[in-house]
Amino acid sequence: MNKKIIVALDTANLGKAIKLVQILKKEVYAFKIGHEFFYNFGLEGYKKIYKICPRIFLDLKLHDIPNTVEKGLRAIIKLKPIFTTIHLSGGDQMQKISKIKSNKKTKILGVTILTSLDKKQTSKYYKEKNVKMLVKRFSIYAKENNINGLVCSPLEIESIRKAIGKKMILVVPGIRLQKKLLNKKDDQKRTLGPKEAIKLGADFLVIGRPITESKNPLLAIKNINLLTQ
Repeated sequence: MNKKIIVALDTANLGKAIKLVQILKKEVYAFKIGHEFFYNFGLEGYKKIYKICPRIFLDLKLHDIPNTVEKGLRAIIKLKPIFTTIHLSGGDQMQKISKIKSNKKTKILGVTILTSLDKKQTSKYYKEKNVKMLVKRFSIYAKENNINGLVCSPLEIESIRKAIGKKMILVVPGIRLQKKLLNKKDDQKRTLGPKEAIKLGADFLVIGRPITESKNPLLAIKNINLLTQ
């Protein structure tokens, strides 16, 4: 089975994270380590996960002046994650430097517009109500700057594929299963189911809570894997 799920280890409980990796490692494409995990457990925690499963998406979303991002990427690449992220809104020079610092082991993914933002927020901060149009523009810039792939919500997959083709990697968060499984306080605004996202052209899906907060995480991911084939 061709695995397409990246499980997000968004937790401040290292023991729980390690147990999840041990249980799920054969059923995932990779594990995502983001701010919560990395800022709690740092390099030591990262290495503990890497030792169990070296397929790690280190999602730190670098966003700074080009020189600072370049130095950050030098450090990140030493950790050998398969993916890491930058914010595309950092501009052309930052994107170009990021691409130069990528290698065969670590691919650079550009974050388009966070899945927590809706048209009201993009209108306020980006002066653009049409989220799809905004994400499309960012995607074209990333392609021009030779970024390896993109992070986008599932609702923008189709328009991105039409704009940039099939070569760039699309890693898609904002995946939810059934409405009854959604938390009322869910901060994801632009969501879709796993089967639909893959059909639209996503390469990999980032899923956290529907798996990690399930009573049976292994069964949960096995069921999701079946939906993505």
